[in-house]
Amino acid sequence: MTIPTWVTTTAAVVAAAGAGSLATDPKSAWYRTLRKPSWQPPPAAFPAVWTPLYGLIAVAGARALDRSPDPASRRAFGRVFATDLGLNAAWTLLFFGAKRPKVALAEILALNVANVLLWRRAANTDRLAGAALAPYVAWCLFATALNSEIVRLNRRVSG
Repeated sequence: MTIPTWVTTTAAVVAAAGAGSLATDPKSAWYRTLRKPSWQPPPAAFPAVWTPLYGLIAVAGARALDRSPDPASRRAFGRVFATDLGLNAAWTLLFFGAKRPKVALAEILALNVANVLLWRRAANTDRLAGAALAPYVAWCLFATALNSEIVRLNRRVSG
């Protein structure tokens, strides 16, 4: 992993994380009124989980980019990486920013597809990069279940 590539992937990850964190407000009146499942982690768990996940995404992205066999493969991975991070940030903007859990649920399904494509491309290029993305894929599947349950419990909530 080269430093310039790592800096680039880290900047992209920080931008996605920053966009998401600006929209997130678990203390908002709207969010507090939502019914949530008993198995939802406490609010403090989310930054504790996301911080290392974002670090792993940056490292995996840098490793996969640097180990891509040719420029076309590198560009293809870069497009999947950027799309994934865009979808990652968009979920938070839809769920918390727009207060649209149903729309966010549809969006997170697209994110899961992007995650699997990213994971597969990374693993095919570099096994360690693929392994680094596995916790991210798993956490997003958990987040999908959580989002789905929030939608189910709050059928009266529009969006």
